[in-house]
Amino acid sequence: MKRRPGHVFLQRRTYRRRRLTDAARLLPIFGAVLLAIPLLWTGTPEAPTRTSSVMLYVFIVWIALTGVSALISRDIADHSQDGSDTDAKDDPGEPPETP
Repeated sequence: MKRRPGHVFLQRRTYRRRRLTDAARLLPIFGAVLLAIPLLWTGTPEAPTRTSSVMLYVFIVWIALTGVSALISRDIADHSQDGSDTDAKDDPGEPPETP
């Protein structure tokens, strides 16, 4: 009979820090997609897409991406300064680093 592996338990702080790191890694890709959206705006011959509306959109996306990245980096810095949850403690197979 096959034995089922037990549930992997991650501490809440470690899990949150890892998800924030994942979000920080995906933010540039998400930003590139958002900044490429105006390339799809075609408009009509009677009412073409105005450059001013495209620039306003790009500026708003840029401000939003800056704000989100500031929030994510602040939260990651708060979690890393705690020192209570390091990757070495999460992985028992790997010896802790020596200073």
